[in-house]
Amino acid sequence: MSINLEKVNNYITSFARLIDERRANLVTENFKVGVDLGTANIIISVVDEQGNPVAGATYPASVVKDGLVVDYVGAVQIVKQLKEQVEEMIGVRLTHAATAVPPGTIGGNMKAIANVVEACEMEVTNVIDEPTAAASVLGITDGAVVDVGGGTTGISIIKKGKVIFTADEPTGGTHMSLVVAGHYRISLTEAEQLKKERTKQNEIFPVIKPVVEKMAAIVNRHVQDYDVEKIYVVGGASCFDDFEKVFFKEVGIETIKPAHPLLITPLGIALNSWR
Repeated sequence: MSINLEKVNNYITSFARLIDERRANLVTENFKVGVDLGTANIIISVVDEQGNPVAGATYPASVVKDGLVVDYVGAVQIVKQLKEQVEEMIGVRLTHAATAVPPGTIGGNMKAIANVVEACEMEVTNVIDEPTAAASVLGITDGAVVDVGGGTTGISIIKKGKVIFTADEPTGGTHMSLVVAGHYRISLTEAEQLKKERTKQNEIFPVIKPVVEKMAAIVNRHVQDYDVEKIYVVGGASCFDDFEKVFFKEVGIETIKPAHPLLITPLGIALNSWR
């Protein structure tokens, strides 16, 4: 079943607008909350019982690397700060939240992510893998969801509404930044900023295109044993205009990238929170 891309894009864009305008869409006091501890960004998302976006906040961060919390204190401080921002906007204290991890994350890694949320006085209601969270926003029952994060690329293959395969590969936005840094002979921090400048996309994308081709080759290796008709790419590192075109050329499977790919997984985390 194909998704209604226009409807999905409008849904995600409404959440993006709330974040940009730093305001809340108050409908009910019964909220569902998601905390996304990404490699490049930490995002708190809030939806109502029907899944409508209520509020959100984001902060660029490097406290998590490849799904591992490398700066626990820093992660807690940022989540607390974002939590306070959202609470001020909606006028309600956040006490419960779901969070997410890359596919295949187990044991201590998963616990560390949950501990960050709990240290911010929120009970963890669910821990979901990132591509599956994204799939719930897209409303897909069949296909492959590829979540391109800062440090890793997560892959989930879905058949008849059930996840039948997951994988996580160590390639993502950080690898793009390393290539940019080497090409321009600048620091990694400068490369991160340069990579995000919309006006530089046409200049930067040819430089990082080999990284995207490598991601596509990895995804192709995982999906070739399954009957996948569509690939859906999400995650902040997929924001380049021609990203999905490279995937389609390399994999040969229709590749769809919804609007605001950075915000899709955070929304999905909130949708999968329960009390």
